[in-house]
Amino acid sequence: MAADAAGTAEMRGALARLRRTTGLPVAFGGLVEPGRRRMRISEFSGAATLALSGLAVTSGNGLGGKAVALARPCAVSDYSLSRRISHEYDAAVAEEGLRSVLAVPVVVRRRVRGVLYGALRTAQPLGDRTLDAAVDVAREVEQALVVGDEVRELLTAARPQPDRGAEWEQVREAHAALRALAPRITDPVLRADLLDVCGLLAPGREEGAAAGERPVVLAPRELDVLACVAAGATNAAAAERLGLRPETVKGYLRSAMRRLGAHTRGEAVVAARRAGLLP
Repeated sequence: MAADAAGTAEMRGALARLRRTTGLPVAFGGLVEPGRRRMRISEFSGAATLALSGLAVTSGNGLGGKAVALARPCAVSDYSLSRRISHEYDAAVAEEGLRSVLAVPVVVRRRVRGVLYGALRTAQPLGDRTLDAAVDVAREVEQALVVGDEVRELLTAARPQPDRGAEWEQVREAHAALRALAPRITDPVLRADLLDVCGLLAPGREEGAAAGERPVVLAPRELDVLACVAAGATNAAAAERLGLRPETVKGYLRSAMRRLGAHTRGEAVVAARRAGLLP
């Protein structure tokens, strides 16, 4: 259910971008139902009626179903008269007053996860520039869904078990990967949930802070870099994982070491674990 909610939120934002970048007055779309070759239209931008709301589009049927079946963009210049598609949904399309329509599939790991539609209320060809802009928006949704999938896989795998060495190392790897993914997540709720889980994976502050020592506070990017280092990454590998330059990684690492009172990378990791900042 969480995956569906995140995907729906991405689709909703994509429709506004689709209208803005293409100039099309109407945009709508939805996600393919899990385990089925059917997509349900659930999100709208610029629609005048509810004619398409909740419409279940089966793979191969209509324009959207054709996009699902072929896993590629499709377009018609006059929906009701087109001989390139089947016409199971003509009544709903006509009620909304749509004529020229494009449908772009959202494909993640070779599986169609949803369809974005854009439409005009007049019959005229949709140019390559419009179609290319719609494809770009679909690619943005695809990337967001990929990141969301990776986050959920890591959250499922991350089960802290500090008394079991090998499995605890896997938790540390998961912690580093989650920290690296967080900045790429556009959904603020999912990003906040992910960072909350990162906090749960850290064991908590030990005797030093409890005895009155001033707790160590690291900036988010300093902690991201240190999490990568703790998982065994070099500066270059950490830079690639975090999307930063190696010089920037070095700067964050030096800053973290200074805050932790450490002179080496290893000392910094140990100090961060003692402070409860890393698992």
